[in-house]
Amino acid sequence: MKNRAIIATITFAILLGLTLSAFGGQVPYAASTPDISITSRDRVYTADQTSNTISVHNPQTNKLLGVIRLGKTAPENLSPLYTGQLLVHGMGFSPDNRTLAVVSVGSNSVAFIDTQTNKVKHVTYVGRSPHEAFFTPDGSEVWVTIRGEDYVSVLDSQTYQEKQRITVDNGPGMTIFRPDGKYGFVCSSFTPQTSVIDVKSHQVVATVKQASPFCPNIAATPDNKQVWLTLKDTGKVQVFNAEAPFNVTATLDTGPITNHVNIVRNQKGQFAYVTVGGENVVKVYTTTNTPKLVATIPTGELPHGLWSSGDGSRIYVALENGTGVTAIDTLKNQVMVTIPGGQSSQAIVYVPNAVPTGDGLANLEPLGNSGLVAHLVMGAPGSSAKKPATTVTVNNQGIIDLLEAAVTGLQPKSMYQLALAERPSKPYGKLQPLAKFQTNPSGAAIVTTLGPIRQVVEGNAGGQSRRYLVIVPLKDDVAGMPVQIQLQPMSK
Repeated sequence: MKNRAIIATITFAILLGLTLSAFGGQVPYAASTPDISITSRDRVYTADQTSNTISVHNPQTNKLLGVIRLGKTAPENLSPLYTGQLLVHGMGFSPDNRTLAVVSVGSNSVAFIDTQTNKVKHVTYVGRSPHEAFFTPDGSEVWVTIRGEDYVSVLDSQTYQEKQRITVDNGPGMTIFRPDGKYGFVCSSFTPQTSVIDVKSHQVVATVKQASPFCPNIAATPDNKQVWLTLKDTGKVQVFNAEAPFNVTATLDTGPITNHVNIVRNQKGQFAYVTVGGENVVKVYTTTNTPKLVATIPTGELPHGLWSSGDGSRIYVALENGTGVTAIDTLKNQVMVTIPGGQSSQAIVYVPNAVPTGDGLANLEPLGNSGLVAHLVMGAPGSSAKKPATTVTVNNQGIIDLLEAAVTGLQPKSMYQLALAERPSKPYGKLQPLAKFQTNPSGAAIVTTLGPIRQVVEGNAGGQSRRYLVIVPLKDDVAGMPVQIQLQPMSK
């Protein structure tokens, strides 16, 4: 009996090991790649668009280690003599985990950063308004989507120089590669069509129709079977076959300001995690032929990019308006911790063993004023601040502030104005316009404006009376009555 028990235990352990290993391999690697346990050598990086920094985190301790400062804040970065990076936004990393590729939209650049030393090795300037950059699975090339034009810029990963351009539809948003390196998938932010490119020949071999034009993000499953893409304008996610004929298999209604998608594999299976900025949640779907929603995880304000740990046990989420990073336990689908970071985080990557030796703190700076952020919420008059339609972040830029509002709950494709009112309720008094904007097909928008916002909204600045944020509809440039108002004082 004792021997039978030992044999049964060994058999169970082997079967358990096979079950767990069947779900090894995390993005961007193939399913056959062994999982990599979390250690202090790993790093989580976010691209911080408003502070023009890269925030560097240790996932073992879930602590911010510091920032890599690529540029200055406004209004200094608006000077014609400014030479730093502007609108730090996109991010990828090399297959050997030693190099970050960081895209700055405003300065049309890709900065290559050594993960061991946090030092910029090279800056390549490319075409108008690049969005994302990713290394090919063999590490030989870096494909940069030039969203302001109509091509993918192919860079040599050793010389960092452009070697070729691949013409695609206008406004390529992002490239992701099938893990086996056969195809690159390039979705569009301006044209409702995704291009399928043969990586070896650099030729477009197929196209996939998007349900709407604005795709900011795309992911391929480690098993080479599916491609998932987000549609920010309509709040949807599409899934298509990663092999010819590249047919669309599902279109999901995910919610307003659907941002990024990424894949996680663990002993429970393979899942797609989607950030829904307008609802301040991450939604989790199965990657079955008919995807099913299995979890909705509340996060901080305006979740944007997300990337899993090397073992799939966690996924890290960049909070664009919440400021920082949230770590989620993927087995429990619960938030573990939120870590401070730079302002307006966009893309995020988790890089296993990014720092093979030493403490990896060289060339890092303290967060400083980039950590000075205030928050408030807006909604319809009389609504609850606990369930706001709009979240607002006021980022300290030193002399002035950069306000970003994640607006939802308005009429689709309609004109509105963000303004300051003299009073928080009727009669609102005279309005001071801040920004005019048009909502997308889901009635949402991301609105930004510069100015001494914090002082005005807090009041008592130089004797100036306090003002209150409101959103008013516009018809023929004439403002109507506020449809959303500030629901609470500013919190820091």
